[in-house]
Amino acid sequence: MSAHPDPGFTTGQTILLGLRCRCPRCGVGGLFYKYLKVADACPSCHLGLQGHDSGDGAVVPAILLLGSLVVGLALVVELTFAPPLWLHMVIWAPVIIVLTCLILPPLKGLGIALQYKFRSTEEPPTPGGS
Repeated sequence: MSAHPDPGFTTGQTILLGLRCRCPRCGVGGLFYKYLKVADACPSCHLGLQGHDSGDGAVVPAILLLGSLVVGLALVVELTFAPPLWLHMVIWAPVIIVLTCLILPPLKGLGIALQYKFRSTEEPPTPGGS
């Protein structure tokens, strides 16, 4: 048991906590100890996080969001200014890299928070995986 009681966050609050990369149980501690490495436990309430991992779950929405955004912006730039292709590479490669680095932690945090809310892995798994 934890020293901190579970405040019973709503689904909306859990989503916001995940996007802020905060512990889904207490809302205080961080989910990551490195850029995208999930902490073993919440530094505040000691919730075990080692079983919570979103894997590649954050990559798919990141690709869809960033792909749509960058293609749309590149189309606007192309139709408005008609720059050469090399300039598109110079413009969009850094934009994609920076936006990817900014969007991945919140999306991964969201996946972990939703796992906690709907499929907690704090307790040991039961035989048969259910």
